[in-house]
Amino acid sequence: MGRLYFMADGDEMVRRRARVPKGSVVEAWADRRGGAAFWVGEDSRRLLDEAGERPMAVRLSLPDDAVPVLYGPRLCDVESLPREESLRARVLSMHGIAAAWITLDRFGERVTYEPTSPADPIFHLRRPGGGAGHIWRRFETKRDALDFMREAYGAESEAFEWAESLAVDDFDALLKRYAETSR
Repeated sequence: MGRLYFMADGDEMVRRRARVPKGSVVEAWADRRGGAAFWVGEDSRRLLDEAGERPMAVRLSLPDDAVPVLYGPRLCDVESLPREESLRARVLSMHGIAAAWITLDRFGERVTYEPTSPADPIFHLRRPGGGAGHIWRRFETKRDALDFMREAYGAESEAFEWAESLAVDDFDALLKRYAETSR
């Protein structure tokens, strides 16, 4: 099991990112509160640490499975799916608690959507260099997930059951339950 990290020194991250080996990708997502804070997964943190003289300071971390992801039965184009640590860090950066793959609707039709801003709960994300794009729905609250899944898939669906199983109600509860602070 990996971890997801909240780090505060964005300027140092940018300096180190320029020093990572060619072919390696650091996927860092700016925290929505602004400033220089960002979220990364285990692999990206390792790359950043290896690119400096000492490890970067971590403010807090969470187990990666604290941010559930629903893929659903129609999953396709798996070779271009983003790394889960990047997806989960992206969700945390916007203070979400979970995400669902919504590239295809319940009828198997490809969804088209243009996000209106970085704060839009629907976003595009794929593996760097990947082919087919993927559309995701971020949930900031359990109620948000329940309402979306009921509307999109029905109250008797596996997707609705997934939303009911979310362990926390919102981002603050997620941090309270799972976050470990670093010293």
